Amino acid sequence: MNVMSVLNQIMGQAQGGQSQSGGGMDVKGLMGGLGNQLSGSKGGSSGVDVKSLLGGGALGLMLGSKRGRKMGGTALKYGALAGVGALAYKAYQNYQNNAQGVPQQAPTQQGRPLEQLQGADQERRGLEILQAMIMAARADGHIDANERALLTQEIEKLGPDDELHAWIQQQFDGPLDAQALARNSDSPQASREIYVVSAVMINDQNPMERAWLDQLAAALKLDPRLAKELEQQVQALEA
Repeated sequence: MNVMSVLNQIMGQAQGGQSQSGGGMDVKGLMGGLGNQLSGSKGGSSGVDVKSLLGGGALGLMLGSKRGRKMGGTALKYGALAGVGALAYKAYQNYQNNAQGVPQQAPTQQGRPLEQLQGADQERRGLEILQAMIMAARADGHIDANERALLTQEIEKLGPDDELHAWIQQQFDGPLDAQALARNSDSPQASREIYVVSAVMINDQNPMERAWLDQLAAALKLDPRLAKELEQQVQALEA
């Protein structure tokens, strides 16, 4: 399946454009683009219409009506989608440094960040990330039949192969299952990345979405202190 091709395009929609080709992700370019679009909007003085910022597309539709409000600097957190692996690993390092009694584990036991993976390993991780994004988008139950049809059209524009297209439809049809998502995680690093993209996608002021994130943390067996650090890294992009 051409997972990374599709995932990179969805991530690129966070700045209303396309991410660079291939497996890499232009984190600096993404954050710079967002910063330019948000210039002068911090502090809520002139909020940002996220639907316009995202320019529609699959990501805009996944965020849907729950994001169709003025969000100010909150939109900056979508930069986490482009650097999800690095951000998740940084959060883990902070967690290890700050939490007493946390056992130190060798990097080889943690798994590598998404941005460092290649080939089949990156495709597998990309599938985990995409599954997490879709489940988080469904967490408040806002995707109705019409939105589903529009979203299908937008995903088709990204050029998924037949196998990936069928898999994506299964994700929209299947139950929300945090345990199943956790079982697909291939490493502790993957679990952290799954949590990060979920935290980016949800509105933690929505009780249903907050409940989903809490269920996911439990299913992934994340220490509450680590889950908090992962969320703080996402929220730091809003500052």
